[in-house]
Amino acid sequence: MAQANGSPRWPRWLVGGFLAIVGLVLAGGGLRLLMLGGSLYYLLAGLACLVSAGLIWRADRRGLWLYAAMLLATLGWALWEVGGAFWQLLPRLAGPAVIALVLALPAVRRTLTRAGDTATRFLPGIAGLLCVLLLVVTYANVPVYLVGAGRQAQALPVPAVDPAATQWTAYGGNASGTRHSLAGQITPGNAPKLEKVWSFETGDTLEKRPEIKAPISFMATPLMVGDRLYFCSPTGKVFALDADTGKQLWMRDPQANPANAQMFNCRGVSYHSDPAAAGSCAKRVISATLDGRLLASDALTGKPCADFGKDGSVDLDAGMGPIDPLMSYTTSPPAIVGNTAILGSYVRDNFSKFDPSGVVRAYDVKTGKLLWAWDSGRPDDAPRPGHGQSWTRGSANAWSVFSADPKLGLVYLPTGNATPDHVGTHRTPMLERYASSIVALDAATGTVRWHFQTVHHDLWDYDVPAQPVLFDFPVGNRTVPALAAPTKRGDIFILDRATGKPLVGVEERAVPKGKLPGETYSPTQPFVTGFPSFAPDPLTEAGMWGTTPLDQMWCRIRFRSLDYVGAFTPPSERGAIQWPGTFGILNWGSVSIDPQRQLIIVNSSAVPQEVRLFRHGADSDRPADATDSHAPGYLPQVGTNYGVSLLPMLSPLGIPCEAPPWGHIAAIDLKTRKLAWKRTFGTSQDTAPLGVQVPGAFNLGGSVNTVSGVTFIGASMDNYVRAFETATGRELWKGRLPAGGQATPITYVSSKTGRQYVVIASGGHMYMGTTPGDYVVAFALPATQ
Repeated sequence: MAQANGSPRWPRWLVGGFLAIVGLVLAGGGLRLLMLGGSLYYLLAGLACLVSAGLIWRADRRGLWLYAAMLLATLGWALWEVGGAFWQLLPRLAGPAVIALVLALPAVRRTLTRAGDTATRFLPGIAGLLCVLLLVVTYANVPVYLVGAGRQAQALPVPAVDPAATQWTAYGGNASGTRHSLAGQITPGNAPKLEKVWSFETGDTLEKRPEIKAPISFMATPLMVGDRLYFCSPTGKVFALDADTGKQLWMRDPQANPANAQMFNCRGVSYHSDPAAAGSCAKRVISATLDGRLLASDALTGKPCADFGKDGSVDLDAGMGPIDPLMSYTTSPPAIVGNTAILGSYVRDNFSKFDPSGVVRAYDVKTGKLLWAWDSGRPDDAPRPGHGQSWTRGSANAWSVFSADPKLGLVYLPTGNATPDHVGTHRTPMLERYASSIVALDAATGTVRWHFQTVHHDLWDYDVPAQPVLFDFPVGNRTVPALAAPTKRGDIFILDRATGKPLVGVEERAVPKGKLPGETYSPTQPFVTGFPSFAPDPLTEAGMWGTTPLDQMWCRIRFRSLDYVGAFTPPSERGAIQWPGTFGILNWGSVSIDPQRQLIIVNSSAVPQEVRLFRHGADSDRPADATDSHAPGYLPQVGTNYGVSLLPMLSPLGIPCEAPPWGHIAAIDLKTRKLAWKRTFGTSQDTAPLGVQVPGAFNLGGSVNTVSGVTFIGASMDNYVRAFETATGRELWKGRLPAGGQATPITYVSSKTGRQYVVIASGGHMYMGTTPGDYVVAFALPATQ
């Protein structure tokens, strides 16, 4: 059709050209998706865009009709496929609606329509506005709460306590790891008044320490004992700060080799006090270094305890055999039981079956003498390795935080699997029996008292990442001493901590088997029943996400191009989707428990991962660039026939292929064994382009709750620490941090000032891409409160 006289041609040429490019990509990708058994929509939409582009280029008004018809069909298809879910409608409708509104601009439509042709002139705009209206309505109804909206808090008395009772004496608050504080000055009523009162910088960042070449993350949880804070920086420096002012009292620098780590990280230190002792080191801080040393420092001065090992240091590499700088080191604080410090170690993932042993060792806190060692790869009654021998290489390790029950005389280990992680052809029954388990050891002897396996023949790196949490579990009219074991899978196993027997339902369910030669696959895996699970719904093609139809289509093609048969999809040479990925649903932040309200507070998140195996010779060495077991790329799995590639499943724009929200916080009612509430948590504000705030962000870190009914948590990808009402999940306050808060906060009351503080390490996480830093930040109510 003829265009209006004098109208410029360039608007329709520009719009037509852009529409043609979009149509080509949609049609080509749509054909590929259809050949993989996927949706027909993208091919049809691409063809419609191409024809519409050709008509618009020729100034034929039928191009507007066709595009409007395609958009209205897209609207119907989107509602049919995903209903009123805003985050799923957004990529399907937003981009096409914007194009329709551009077509409705006077400068464009004048080149395509005659005067008086009202229907054609306004049809694309009407279709675009319908899509926008639907997006606005569905956005306004995006739920914050998935469960428990409108829940009311029951008023509970807040007892007055001695500030000494609020001290934070172990990583999880106490040996049980409940992360519960008796501090009650901050309440749901006054929490919005919290303000920053001091900040401290450790000096450990890549910017301040250019000699450090490895990734660095500040995840420490401080201790607070005697109005002093004790914590470690990523390089293993130990600090003591005044709990009221943040002023440094002392610092011990172990001078750890800056090249000696796969990732610089120290989660915390341990504290020991001997009431019968006096003088130097009667109170001591126990810490580990990245270059294989266990240190004891005087809690008052920071000076090495001369009676501990050699000049305050014990060699952790003894008996381990050959160790290169990236193989093994301790990142979590030892568990202190009486006068015994019990510690495990991190062992790098996916590199070699010849990695150092995952042996767990116990040392005398006062002398540094090795008291016992438990090697999961040796018979329980085997003697210690003799001269020239070493602990079992490649055995299952325990890298996370331990908990202990002194009354039962037990220490509880969350274990990993035998390395490498994503292939098991090399594993013996001895290497398998305690892998990915909770293992209860006699704290005095290291003898196994019981164990419970959460994953059989683990091929997914689903090690138990979180500190087991000890609490009293209501069963009928009584309570049972119990243990909560959060897992990467999203299940929380509740076990009798004296026997290891499940206190909630656990059933073995059939899972898919793979086809790798020489691999054995467990026919079943244990699943929790009768208790809330945070395992996500299975992935579907329709559930793939992106910000536009183009990258969403790309994610749908990826989904159809990879193996996926639900939970426990085996790794394969074709490539498989692991959902959740190796970061899991629940990680080292563990859970916190409010005993007054009988609630477990759980923060969770997940991103799908692509896992692909590559066949090679069993004696193949690692490539020179395979230096990081958590970074994207090829990892050799030396000693097996397969290397592995691990990549987050992201669109070409770097966005997860699974729709948001990606992160939640929730509470489980221990009495009813149901979710009390669950809501989205955090945003993408500090990591997304242009500060876009997608709610429900990935999170890594833990929570702490108080007797007054407030839960504090950082963890999210944005730079905030938040306060929630424990009973309802209502957000009370958020405090801005200078860097990512991928750590667990603590709270305490100063015996000097009577003021309650909330303190968190703010240093970011290298692999999450959050803002890096080296800060410890404290918040409190205004001094006049």
